[in-house]
Amino acid sequence: MDLDQFATDTPDDDAPGDERVCVVATQPDTFQRCRAGFYPAPQSYERTRTEFAYMAFYRTAPVSAITHYAPVLDRTKQRRGNPGPMDETDWAELIDPFSDERVVTVFGFDDLVPLDSPVENDQNGVRGAWYCDIEDLRAAATVSALADRSRT
Repeated sequence: MDLDQFATDTPDDDAPGDERVCVVATQPDTFQRCRAGFYPAPQSYERTRTEFAYMAFYRTAPVSAITHYAPVLDRTKQRRGNPGPMDETDWAELIDPFSDERVVTVFGFDDLVPLDSPVENDQNGVRGAWYCDIEDLRAAATVSALADRSRT
């Protein structure tokens, strides 16, 4: 369970149901950066070139569920060593374990919106990026149900 759903100072889950969402998996370090307002993706990943208005976050630990989403406010291309949203610690923790790419797209957003009902993992979790709409995200109780409604 995520305690954000009980907080009174989080944004309301009021995004339009027909808006497109990119669902991505996040490990704890990455999810903490999402809370800080950004999510990086190596430039070769399709999600850096695909249009969507929101990102949703499948947390691999400690909850193994899609718990939050956020409106994408901007996309910033950053080359390693150049100024931008990410510092060297971010590169070392978020990119180096998964890719040797030197260019990323950093998706920026404000406060994360907790889902009223998290989408619980009932099989293998989320791999890569899935695309659906906000209503699909709200309607799915499990990751496998969302997979049936999503495109990868």
